[in-house]
Amino acid sequence: MNNLRFQVVEEAFKKKPLEVNEPKERPSEFFAKNVFTRAKMYKYLQRDVYEKLIDVIDNGAPLDRSIADAVAKGMKQWADENGVTHYTHWFQPLTEGTAEKHDAFIEHDGKGGLIEEFSGKLLVQQEPDASSFPSGGIRATFEARGYSAWDPTSPVFIIDDTLCIPTIFISYTGEALDYKAPLKRALHAVDEAATAVARYFDPNVKKVITNLGWEQEYFLVDEGLYSARPDLMLTGRTLMGHDSAKNQQMDDHYFGIIPERVQAFMKDLEIQALELGIPCKTRHNEVAPNQFELAPIYEETNLAVDHNMLLMSLLKKIARKHGFRALLHEKPFDGINGSGKHNNWSLSTDTGVLLHAPGKTPEQNLRFVTFIVETLMAVYRHNGLLKASIMSASNAHRLGANEAPPAIISSFLGKQVSELLEHIEKADKEDLFTVAGKQKMELDIPEIPELFIDNTDRNRTSPFAFTGNRFEFRAVGSEANCASAMIALNAAVAEALVNFKKRVDKRYEELKIKDEESVGTHRDSDSSTADANSSSFTLHSSLLHAIIDVLREDIKTCKPIHFDGNGYSDEWVEEATRRGLDVEKSCPIIFDRYLDEDTIRMFESLNVMNRKELKARNEVKWETYTKKIQIEARVLGDLTMNHIIPVVTHYQTRLAKNVSCVRDIFTKDESDQFCARNVKIIKEIAERIQIIEAMTDELVNARKTANRIETEREKAIAYHDTVEPKMNEIRYHIDKLELMVADELWTLPKYRELLFIR
Repeated sequence: MNNLRFQVVEEAFKKKPLEVNEPKERPSEFFAKNVFTRAKMYKYLQRDVYEKLIDVIDNGAPLDRSIADAVAKGMKQWADENGVTHYTHWFQPLTEGTAEKHDAFIEHDGKGGLIEEFSGKLLVQQEPDASSFPSGGIRATFEARGYSAWDPTSPVFIIDDTLCIPTIFISYTGEALDYKAPLKRALHAVDEAATAVARYFDPNVKKVITNLGWEQEYFLVDEGLYSARPDLMLTGRTLMGHDSAKNQQMDDHYFGIIPERVQAFMKDLEIQALELGIPCKTRHNEVAPNQFELAPIYEETNLAVDHNMLLMSLLKKIARKHGFRALLHEKPFDGINGSGKHNNWSLSTDTGVLLHAPGKTPEQNLRFVTFIVETLMAVYRHNGLLKASIMSASNAHRLGANEAPPAIISSFLGKQVSELLEHIEKADKEDLFTVAGKQKMELDIPEIPELFIDNTDRNRTSPFAFTGNRFEFRAVGSEANCASAMIALNAAVAEALVNFKKRVDKRYEELKIKDEESVGTHRDSDSSTADANSSSFTLHSSLLHAIIDVLREDIKTCKPIHFDGNGYSDEWVEEATRRGLDVEKSCPIIFDRYLDEDTIRMFESLNVMNRKELKARNEVKWETYTKKIQIEARVLGDLTMNHIIPVVTHYQTRLAKNVSCVRDIFTKDESDQFCARNVKIIKEIAERIQIIEAMTDELVNARKTANRIETEREKAIAYHDTVEPKMNEIRYHIDKLELMVADELWTLPKYRELLFIR
C-alpha cells in the first residue's frame, strides 16, 4: 500500500552521516574565531579607545559615546575582512527566542552612488520598531516605538554575512521589552549586595560575579518523519501516539554509543559553536531514545544566557542540515523522559568562589556558610516566584513527572552541609567561640572536607540542589530563556544579602556598645583585628558574633525550604503544604506570584523591574499560555477529524466487509465464532469514535467559551481547567485505536519510528 509513512521511514533508514569539514587547527586555535574578542579589540581599536571599552566591560563604567565611532570603525574593519555585508541588533524579546533585523553597510554618497558605512550611532542604538512582539500592553499600536541598545559586556559576533550586536530592547518610555535588560539589572543588584557582604571576610573584594553553566537537553527526529507529523510541526510535541513496546526501560540509550548521523551533527554543531565562542565541553546520549545533551564550561551569567540562546538557534539550523529536526519542547513524547535545562548557578569574586568549601580558616568557612544560608533564604522567601520563573505551558508537562523535579521548590544540601548548619543553629552560643585573647575569638565551625561526589548522594528530585560549589536549578525547561530563572534567582539572592547586611550591621553596633572593652580597638574601615592584606586576617569579635547571631536566625527561618527526601512522594506534597511552601500546580495561577506585593517590592527596591513591567510581563505569560494550548487544541481537532477518524472508519469498514463475507460462506454458528474478534473490534471502534467525536465537539465549545473571556488571566485559567483536560481524554482513545488499526493504514509515524530512526 502506498502509505507516505512507510516511504519516509524507509528513506530515514537509508540516510548516511553527512561529512563534516573539520578544522585542521585544535579547538583552542579556532575558538571565538567569529567573535570580536579582547584580542581583536586590541588589534582593531586605538589604545585609549580599547582601555575605555574594557573599563566599561570589566568595571561597569558608563559608556562614553565619544568612543562609539572609533569602536564601530574597528568592528567594521574586522567585519569587512571576514566578508560581512550586513549588521543586526540581536535581542531577546518576550517570545523565548531571539530577534534580528539585518541592515546593509550602505548609505547614499550624495553623488548618486553608495558608500559602505557603519557609525557609532548605528552601533549604540537603533529603532527596530518590532511592534508585533508581545509587550503586555506597554506599547500601544499608535506609539509602538521600540529601541535596541548595545550591550558592550556581551561580545559582537558574526553569523554568515552578518555582524550580530547583542542588545537590550526597551520601549519608547523606557520599560524593558526583553529578558536581557532586567537580567543585567538583577546581576548588578547581586553584585552590589554580595560584594558588601563578602567584604566582611575580605575587604579586598572588588566585585562579585554570577556564574551560570547550563545543560541543554534536546531530541532529534528525522526530518521526513517530522514533516509527516502535523502536531510536531505546529506544536513541537506529539499530541497523540501510543508508547513504543520498547522505549527507555532498558536504559541502553543513556550514555550509550552516539549514533553516526548524530555524531556528525554534534561535530558540526560544536565546531560552529566554538567558532562563536561558546565553550562546548560535554555531549552524550540522554535517558530517552533520540534524546541528547550538550553542556559548556561555566561563564558569566549574562554571556552564558546569550550563548544558550545562540546555541539553540544553531542547534535547529544545523540539525536540518543533517536531515534532523531538533525538538526543544520539554515533553515532545508521552511516556518517556522530557527535556530540561539545568542551570548551575554560583557566585565568585576576584578572590575566589564564594560557595566553595573548604576554606583555609574558620572565617572563610563562615563566609561559605553565609552565602549558602542567604541563598536558601532567597529561595525560601520567593519559592513561589522561582517556580513561576520556570513555568510554562510546555514545562508543565515535564515538572512532577518521575524524570524531573516536582512543582514544589525545595533545596537539597547533602549530609555535610546539613550537619554544619545544624551545628551552628543548635550549639550553645558560647560553644561556638573560644576566647584566645582580649580582642580575638576563635570560631568553632567544624572543618569542611572536600565535597567529593561520594560524600553525599545527588538528589534528582530536588529542584534546587547544592552540588559542591554551586546550586543546580534543575526545574528550568529545555526551550526556555535561562534569563527568566536567573532574573528571579539573582534578585531574590540580592534582596536576602541586603537584608542580611542591614541586620548584621545593626547587631554589630549593638554589640560594640555593650562590649566596652572592644571600643577603641575596632577598625571602622574593615571591622577586622588584623591587616586585611595579611593571611592572618580575622573578623572583629563583635562582628563575628553579629554574623553568627543573624545566621542562626536565618538557618531557623529558612528550614522549611530544606528537604533531602523523595520529592516525588505524595507525603512530600502534604509536608510541603504544612511548611507553607507553594504547592500550586496550575500554570496560569502560578504566574500570580510575579504580582505578589513581596515580589513587586523586591524587584522595585533593587531597580530590576517596576510594577508596570511586571504586570505587562504577566499579561504576556497568560496570553502565551493560552495561545499555546489554543494551537494544540486546534491541531488535535484537525488531526482527529481529518486523519484519525477517516483511517479508523476505513479499517472498520474493511472489517465489516470481512464479517459479511464470512457469514455468506459459513453457517450462523460458525460465522459467529469466526467473526467474534472482528465484531468486537468493530464495536469498540464505533464506541471510541463516538466518544472522540463528542469530546472533540466539547473541546471546540470549551475553546470558544474560553475565547470570549476578556481578561488574559481568566482566559488562561479557563484553557487550563476546561480545554487541556479534554485534549488528554481524546488522546487516550486515539492511542487505544492506534493499537487496533492495521499498521499499513495508520498514516502518522509511530513512536517506534520517531524514536529509533537515526
